[in-house]
Amino acid sequence: MTRSIQIPMEALVNFRDQGGFRTVYGTRVRTGLLFRSESLPKATANDQAAIAALGVTQVIDFRTPAEVRIDGADRLPPGLTATAMPVDDNGMFATMTGAIASGDPVQQEALLGGGKGAQIMKDFYRTLVSDPDSRARFGAVLKSVASGQRVLFHCTAGKDRTGWLGYVLLRSLGVSHSDALADYLASNTFRAAADARVREQLRATGLMRDPDLLIPLQRVEPEYLAVAIDEAHRRYGSFANFLKRGLGIDAGTRAALLTRMTTH
Repeated sequence: MTRSIQIPMEALVNFRDQGGFRTVYGTRVRTGLLFRSESLPKATANDQAAIAALGVTQVIDFRTPAEVRIDGADRLPPGLTATAMPVDDNGMFATMTGAIASGDPVQQEALLGGGKGAQIMKDFYRTLVSDPDSRARFGAVLKSVASGQRVLFHCTAGKDRTGWLGYVLLRSLGVSHSDALADYLASNTFRAAADARVREQLRATGLMRDPDLLIPLQRVEPEYLAVAIDEAHRRYGSFANFLKRGLGIDAGTRAALLTRMTTH
C-alpha cells in the first residue's frame, strides 16, 4: 500500500501531496499537482516559500467566515490569493469553541460527553453530501484540477472537509477504498502531537477539566467517513452517480481528471 506523502513544513503539520497512490487501472496518481493542508494563517515565511516552490496556482479555502474570523486569513506567497469556498460544518466549530469558552466542565460534558462528540462529527459528515452548496464547491475543486490548475485545498485542520474531498478525488481516479481510507486516516498520525498540545494547553489554563472530550472532534474515524459514503450511495445509488449527479462531474471532466492526474 502506498503511504500518504507528507510535505515537511515549519508550522503546518498536515500538509501533503495528494499523489503517489496506485489505481485499479494499473496507473499511479501523479505527484506535484495537487496538495492538501490545514489552514494557512500560521504559515511561516519558509512555509510560504515552500508553497511557492510547489508551483501552486490556486488555493481553495473551505473554512466558514466564522472560522476565518477566529483563525485569520491564509498567509500565502506573493501572487497567490485564497479562493473562499466555505463548506458549512453543521455547527461543529461553534459547538466546540462555545464549549471551550464556557470554561464550565458540566456544560462541556453535556455538549461533548457520552458519545455526543462523535455524533456531532457523524451529523457533520452527512451534510458534506446532503448540502447542495457543499456538493457544488467540492465539484468546483475537481473541475479546477481537471482544467489544469495546480490546486492546494484546505479547511481548518485539513482532516474533515479536506479529508472527504481527498477521498472522493482518489476514488474518482481509481484508487482502492482501502488506500483512500488509509490516506484519510493519516491525519490522525500527522496531527497527533499538535492536537495533544492543544488539549494540554486547555488543561493547563483551566479552560477544560477534561480536554479529552475534544478527541472525537480532533480525530478522523472510519465511521465518520462511512456516514458520508453511505449518504452518497443512499442518494445516488453508486459512487459513479454521486460524481456525475451529485458533484456535476460529467464524462468529459472525469476523463480530463484521469488524463491530468494519473500516469503509467
